[in-house]
Amino acid sequence: MSKINLSVNLCNIQLNNPGILASGILGTTRALLKRMAENGAGAVTIKSISKEPREGHKNPTVITFEGGMLNAVGYSNPGVEAAAKEFSHLQEIGAPVIASVIGTQKEDFVRVVDGLSVQKFSAIEIPLSCPHTPGFGLLAGQGTPQATFDITSAVRKATRLPIFIKLSPSIPELCAVAKAAEDAGANAITAVNSMGPGMLINIDAQRPILSFKVGGVTGDALRPIAIRCVYDLYKSVKIPIIGVGGISTGRHAIEMMMAGASAFGLGSAVYYRGIDVFKKISDEMTLWMQEHDLTDINKIVGIAHD
Repeated sequence: MSKINLSVNLCNIQLNNPGILASGILGTTRALLKRMAENGAGAVTIKSISKEPREGHKNPTVITFEGGMLNAVGYSNPGVEAAAKEFSHLQEIGAPVIASVIGTQKEDFVRVVDGLSVQKFSAIEIPLSCPHTPGFGLLAGQGTPQATFDITSAVRKATRLPIFIKLSPSIPELCAVAKAAEDAGANAITAVNSMGPGMLINIDAQRPILSFKVGGVTGDALRPIAIRCVYDLYKSVKIPIIGVGGISTGRHAIEMMMAGASAFGLGSAVYYRGIDVFKKISDEMTLWMQEHDLTDINKIVGIAHD
């Protein structure tokens, strides 16, 4: 049988496979990014960076439950100046590196993008929603098409790099917001961020488990929602979609791509299956493709719509 091709071209960025390390998962240092690339990640995303340093929320910030994970980290990060120093020599990582940029006003996004421009990032991801850090990624209008257009336009003027706009599954006008991002110059949509907020209570302590009380829901519980969002978005925008949410096996990844994703992000799967989860999923996808006489992973993108 012919050689299996898992490589994808995402906005003129060449990936050896469609699996991308999602933001916030082991993306705090250059060394960790390199380790993830060595363990099979097609691309890696750094932890979200803000203009000023942020301590984030106090522990506990992450807990697991029967349906996945609940997290409220609070965008802890060292700020743009320290991040620009940490993420140097990116060509040594061994995979494309995506910068994740957050802010509370459109000017904040531009400031961070400018500050990180001294390094050779492959793309900029802009999370425009966060269920556990109110205000971040949202202008007045709370996730409306106009707010999205304004932020995307400002970032588009600040960089020539591909821009990925990361959206919440809880946005009522998800497809309209994605179309606004596309119209403003976004090159891809990342779908989706965590959903919620959700809460779990320790009945013995008689109080919420997370220090912030509420957090974003990820993992298995998010996957059906993420699949539906990607499916809807595929019919609404012409730019590529990066599917994120509850993917932990090769079958899950193929399902996401059939819904319309050109690539996919992994987050909680790293926790559940280890840092070599990218290799495991690539092997599982390859096996499935061999069983179904398929040689090119790109051929299944959006096939569930046919």
